[in-house]
Amino acid sequence: MKKTLLAIVLFVLAVSAAQAQKLTGAGATFPYPIYSKWFSEYSAAHPGVEINYQSIGSGGGIRQVTAGLVDFGASDMPMTDDALASSKIKLVHIPTVLGAVVPIFNISGVADIKFSGDVLADIYLGKITRWDDPRIAKDNPGVNLSGVPESSKKIIVVHRSDGSGTSFIFTDYLCKVSKEWEGGPNKGSSPSWPVGVGGKGNEGVAGLVRQLPGAIGYVELIYALQNNISFGEVKNAAGNWERASIGGVTEAAASIKQLPADYRVSITNAPGANAYPISSFTYLLIPVHSADPAKGKVLKDLLSWIVNSGESEVSAFSYAPLPKNVAEKVLKTVYSLQ
Repeated sequence: MKKTLLAIVLFVLAVSAAQAQKLTGAGATFPYPIYSKWFSEYSAAHPGVEINYQSIGSGGGIRQVTAGLVDFGASDMPMTDDALASSKIKLVHIPTVLGAVVPIFNISGVADIKFSGDVLADIYLGKITRWDDPRIAKDNPGVNLSGVPESSKKIIVVHRSDGSGTSFIFTDYLCKVSKEWEGGPNKGSSPSWPVGVGGKGNEGVAGLVRQLPGAIGYVELIYALQNNISFGEVKNAAGNWERASIGGVTEAAASIKQLPADYRVSITNAPGANAYPISSFTYLLIPVHSADPAKGKVLKDLLSWIVNSGESEVSAFSYAPLPKNVAEKVLKTVYSLQ
């Protein structure tokens, strides 16, 4: 009897030890609010599992996961063919949610403003330097920009200082609406910004715009909402003014008729009457073969949980969930991991 009891205790301890895993991840700040909730909920439901995620920017996440320094990475921008080929670890992109990047601003007395793509590009090129510029006024006939206090009239450009997937999304969009931007700074996580001051993370950009009269910046939608910062409408490819919304992001995603097998795709400036033009997938970067099988098993279960359960929570954080057909495809990818 005692031997049987001892065997049971040892078995339970062995199972508990096998289930006790600490996963480390790093990368994008864009999805951090929902990742923080997901990882906390999953850990609470799986005693012994601890998930430590550092929101250091997509560039940092890619560097750390390709060097094998973390168990998974996160990025808003798809890795390039060269980056995937040079990685020490074979990785797969797992899309998790879709989100919107919004132009935020701090103009005294102005609560709403419209931005066409060419105007946004020229602001970030340093060609438009004042809020009462005729081109901004033309897009905003009902806004008294000439009456803005002088302290707010000068535009202060704010951009990311770190390697950022949010910057990649924003500049990917600017490339599609401005030949000068495409031929100049172009798209990237750390482009050579012609003008402006840098803030670290979505949090840093939001903080600077909130503090500086006349500032403009770009952040993921949830950061604008959480910080109560005004953000503008953007003219889409159909010529309509769109305010970032879950519906607008979903319509942008629907423009992809054939999703690539590796999920690496751009949906900025997508067609569609109500498509929000600065929309994007965001990804977890997962090893195809985990060096630690026990960690790999937990990571696989976490990803399955995200798709099957976590997706139902994303709308509360102003993200759009994966379309059903994409979620089904993602699950097949997850089940193939080893």
